[in-house]
Amino acid sequence: MAIPTLACAEKAYLEITLKIDPQDRAAAGAVYTKYKQAFLTQIPGALSKELLIRDDDVQVLHGFANRKQAEDYLGSELFKKDVVTSLKPLMKADPEVRIYASN
Repeated sequence: MAIPTLACAEKAYLEITLKIDPQDRAAAGAVYTKYKQAFLTQIPGALSKELLIRDDDVQVLHGFANRKQAEDYLGSELFKKDVVTSLKPLMKADPEVRIYASN
């Protein structure tokens, strides 16, 4: 039985956790909504994007065809210039960014 490795994973998830005050979460949700369609149509390998509102923070879970595409998104103009610029005034700390691979 072969054990899957990150190199052969078929899918990847990019999880970004944001510390945003409860009163600013509607504004963060508006940023999510504003850029969701652009993410799904313009970013290579983009499969899904979900907004998760929790008591302590907000998470955005992005689905990709593979890990490399998830990594590439973090360097894209859409992410750096549009999404980050829009969210920066709402964030109380640097975001926590994780990439998970799955098969």
